[in-house]
Formats: sequence, C-alpha cells, structure tokens
Amino acid sequence: MEDDRNFIERAESTTQKLYSEPMSVEDMADDFALYGLKKRADALENLGSELRSEIGSGAHALRRHARLIGLRQKMGDVHAALRKAKR
Repeated sequence: MEDDRNFIERAESTTQKLYSEPMSVEDMADDFALYGLKKRADALENLGSELRSEIGSGAHALRRHARLIGLRQKMGDVHAALRKAKR
C-alpha cells in the first residue's frame, strides 16, 4: 500500500490522532527548530525531494504544492538562523 500524502498531510494526520487536531504549518516550522542538525538536514532533503516530484495539474495538487513550498521556505529560514547561531 503506497502512501501518496505529502509531508504536511502526514504530519497533520499524526498530530490529529495524537492531539485531536491537526498541526498548522506554523507549528511545524516551530517544532522543526527543536530538531538536531542532522534531523533538520534530513527533513529539508526529504521535503526538497517531494517538491522536485511531478506536480498534478488539478487545483488541489497546486494548493498542496504551494503549501509545501511555504513550509520549505519557513523551515529553510529556521535552519539558516540556527546554523548561523551554530546550533
């Protein structure tokens, strides 16, 4: 069985099961700051490979891709700030 959900959808599903409500993109970026250097780099690489995959032409696929781009940018900013602070 193949899971065709993206990073955001998987995170929302997991947090909804744990806490009865999905995690927002902003909360995902905030939690990302708590990851160690290697885990942050791996998460950014995984998200980048999702973004490089083919995009569907439907409105839903384009919205999903736009949300991923926004999350990737926020996570990249957090990662760069933490690297600058040597963390």
